[in-house]
Amino acid sequence: AEAAVMMQAIAESGAAMAGASAIHMSIFGPNVIVRHGSEAQKARMLPPLISGAEICCFAVTEPDAGLDTTHIATRAVRRGDRYILDGRKMWTSLGQVAQRILLLARTTPLAECARPTDGMSLFFTAFDRARIEAREIDKMGRKAIDSNALFIDGLEVPEDDRIGEEGKGFSYLLESLNPERILVGAEAIGIGRAALARATDYARERVVFGRPIGQNQAIQHPLAVNWMELEAANLMTLHAARLYDSGQPCGAAANAAKFLGAEAGWQACVTAQTTHGGYGYARAYHVERYLREVTIARLAPVSRELILCYIAERQLGLPKSY
Repeated sequence: AEAAVMMQAIAESGAAMAGASAIHMSIFGPNVIVRHGSEAQKARMLPPLISGAEICCFAVTEPDAGLDTTHIATRAVRRGDRYILDGRKMWTSLGQVAQRILLLARTTPLAECARPTDGMSLFFTAFDRARIEAREIDKMGRKAIDSNALFIDGLEVPEDDRIGEEGKGFSYLLESLNPERILVGAEAIGIGRAALARATDYARERVVFGRPIGQNQAIQHPLAVNWMELEAANLMTLHAARLYDSGQPCGAAANAAKFLGAEAGWQACVTAQTTHGGYGYARAYHVERYLREVTIARLAPVSRELILCYIAERQLGLPKSY
């Protein structure tokens, strides 16, 4: 809950997703080390991240797997006391500057696993640039943080850098997904609030036909709806955070927080731009940037459609559709 409030405040300050993303990974990513790392690993891995001496990137998504994580192709083949990793990753943030990488790889081929979610392992290891090439992806927003395609060729990873048991990495990863969804929802709400504040200020000050445009109900009502949607999404986000902090099941609430926060934030940014009229397209008024930045919350780390499928299946008892 404290992390959600903090990340929301950063986004709401006007820093939006670029500012939040600067520390987003460091908030939820290392949680897997806290929960499943050995005492020796915690003592070795966490202090440099906490102090800021080291930056970590998170590499799970792949170009041919997308959200179907069970079909990742990056392999980790054991050779004595180390693993040799080969593969590709996509949308890895901070790959240009990171000293460490937290990555998911298959240690057992999918065809040999009893379940598709078996046979994947998590590693936290040095970002060896002799073995990992990071190609930056140019994107529409969030440009304060680099996003990359990674090409991994013969990366040697000591056994001591594997987190938890071999083959259990996917189950460990799931524990980080709910906090990430909660944080993304909180960040989107923060951006929506920043956009709403600029829109209402502009509506009070902009005079057309001898009266402020904010006096017109066609301007007032959409902004009022935005306020209510943001407040409702925020309550769901805090509810999800409370469930997670208390150790209760929070999958549905976390997914709902991400979905509702992203939708409310995005709609507030759209309304803010239309409230500004033509000036909403001008960079000087910032609302176009908020709209670009909030868009990613609707796309990642999980799509709107998969969240709807999750809720339909897990909460409503409907048959799995994919």
